[in-house]
Amino acid sequence: MKKLRLNKNTDIPILGLGTWRLNGEECVNAVLTALKTGYRHIDTADMYRNHREVASAVKKSGIRREEIFITSKIPPSDLQKETVLSNCNRYLEELDTRYIDLLLIHWPNRSIPIEETLAAMNQLKNEGKIKAIGVSNFTKHHLEDTFKTNVQISNNQIELHPTFNQNSMKDYCDSKNIVITAYAPLGRGEDLDNKLIQDLSKKYEVSTSQIILNWIMSRGIIAIPKSANPNRIEDNFSSTKWSLQKEDIEKINNLPQEERMVDTGWSDFDY
Repeated sequence: MKKLRLNKNTDIPILGLGTWRLNGEECVNAVLTALKTGYRHIDTADMYRNHREVASAVKKSGIRREEIFITSKIPPSDLQKETVLSNCNRYLEELDTRYIDLLLIHWPNRSIPIEETLAAMNQLKNEGKIKAIGVSNFTKHHLEDTFKTNVQISNNQIELHPTFNQNSMKDYCDSKNIVITAYAPLGRGEDLDNKLIQDLSKKYEVSTSQIILNWIMSRGIIAIPKSANPNRIEDNFSSTKWSLQKEDIEKINNLPQEERMVDTGWSDFDY
């Protein structure tokens, strides 16, 4: 599978399995199915409360830890330096691993100085407990604040799908050597019903989800679709095995844009 460069020591697979709202045996089975299918990138977070299930699936898979890319995220309430350092040790214990490939700030929280959080994350990186540092749900202004710390930010995980294509953020992140990961890549299922997506599904004789995922990856963006359905997990993986024609990529690029779907009381998207 194609990988994208995060830093000089770390490459990230362009397709991963999202695990939001997956818990218990459902999570174990989904991750195990994904790994057996060929996925080598699993996305989790402390807020998901499923680190142990991810660890169980990795162990059951029999695949060497070094072959699997694991992303986790720090909640916005836990961004103080000492909390970041102590919680990372808990993450490592829960994930039954010596290191996390990519650790993200899950949501910005400007009440805690970003330099404090990133100093802690950089310390973890220097100690070998994490391999790359990133953020999630950061706006351009949030990212500008991180640059003042001189800590390398490699990834911004954001909502991105055909009807919310984040073109300006993509251009900005490209200019700063930040790789984008798309969460909710199918628009929480709503973009699957788009007429253009359905027409292209018929043209290429693949599922609508494959059309969208292939479009995302064609833009040099990582996709992390979530599913507990083995057939969908396998179908999503097949999106890596073919390519959309340029003119069809452009058609999707030019779809009318709608409002973001994911917003919370702590989102800070207006910053």
